[in-house]
Amino acid sequence: MKWSILDQSPIASGSTAQEALHASVDLAVKADGLGYTRYWIAEHHDMGGLACPNPDVMLGIIGSRTERIRIGAGAVLLPHYKPFRVAETYNLLATLYPDRVDLGIGRAPGGSAEASMALSGNFLENVRHMPESLDELRKFLQQDFSKDDMYAKIKPSPVPEAPPEAWLLGTSEKSAILAAEYGLPYVFGHFMSNQDGPSIMQRYAKTMTEKHPDKEAKKIVAVSVICAETTAEAEELAMSSQLWSVQQAKGEGDGKLPSVEEAKNYTYSDEDMAMVRKMRNQTIVGNPAEVKQELAHLKTQYNTDEWMILTNTHCYEARKNSYELLVNEIPG
Repeated sequence: MKWSILDQSPIASGSTAQEALHASVDLAVKADGLGYTRYWIAEHHDMGGLACPNPDVMLGIIGSRTERIRIGAGAVLLPHYKPFRVAETYNLLATLYPDRVDLGIGRAPGGSAEASMALSGNFLENVRHMPESLDELRKFLQQDFSKDDMYAKIKPSPVPEAPPEAWLLGTSEKSAILAAEYGLPYVFGHFMSNQDGPSIMQRYAKTMTEKHPDKEAKKIVAVSVICAETTAEAEELAMSSQLWSVQQAKGEGDGKLPSVEEAKNYTYSDEDMAMVRKMRNQTIVGNPAEVKQELAHLKTQYNTDEWMILTNTHCYEARKNSYELLVNEIPG
């Protein structure tokens, strides 16, 4: 079993964006030493509790601090950008860090409607052109334009010996089919979807076999996990992200990830508790044995050999400990 990390670079209450970004670099270094396969960092815009609007900059720093782990975006939100610019950026990273760079691609806005307008104008129109943009990006990365194409004479320099590996991220059958149509590996966001993920992954694998019989249907499942030495400790750590979900839904607070103490002192309404239950249905919380059991159950459903783990805790050291427990206590 392969283990990978998805980092949203959360800003804990009482901390700053600078501290959150340094904690992300520290996490990547820790993951490199622990033997994780990949470290990906997410892209968000004008969101008070998430520190990284630009994975590209962070990956340049993280690549210089790590030795072997694959590094990537989870994800570059393609509707905001021209494919050529994305290809240039990730070719540059792949030139600096050979055979270690992944390019995760998403189509979510990553922020408010106003932020999307400021970034790229008519976001919804850009989303409609996502298939064409994805194909164009793939052709730039693979230098696969036909001779009569207007882009056949240009290259997204520097061109590395091994191009970055492109992945499509999604939470729906539509995104899975799009990945398969273009022969791309696929990541399903189990932690943020209420849809039938195993069926979506089966559809992806089936379509890949039909469209690209010569290619492997590479797939990853992204799961939210909070692991600690004891169940009680894990449940307490999870209180922060539970309150965070409630506050985000209600537009309360400053957007930062609240502390356990704040969560203990919060008065939850019945509606709030419904949100907490929904969040818990999408998060695995427990000691290593409990987490292992739940992941084993998911593995039989998804038939995957790689987990991408998202862990958000108010304490950055507790987050690193959770990731360490996973690889040390739950061998593949």
